Amino acid sequence: MAAMDLFGRRWALRIVWELRASPLGARALLARCPGLSSSVLYQRLRELTSSGIIAPSADGYELTRLGTALGPALQPLAEWAVTWAQEQDDQKPGEA
Repeated sequence: MAAMDLFGRRWALRIVWELRASPLGARALLARCPGLSSSVLYQRLRELTSSGIIAPSADGYELTRLGTALGPALQPLAEWAVTWAQEQDDQKPGEA
């Protein structure tokens, strides 16, 4: 259950998701994650690094082999999130 504890922390999965295509630096991650504070970002980066999910790179941070292996598990969640967001929009009263 250690993985659930790690990925249950706010912003952890979002950081992994943002790193899926290419390495990013801290500024780029902050720009892609509105509401994420720099202190929380650096805490999550330390946790994800010590867990072997991400690693520092010349371009910032990148997924490790283990981190990349999360992609197939995260894709269905991302697809579900789109459906959920659309249903939330459809349920808003007074909007066409």
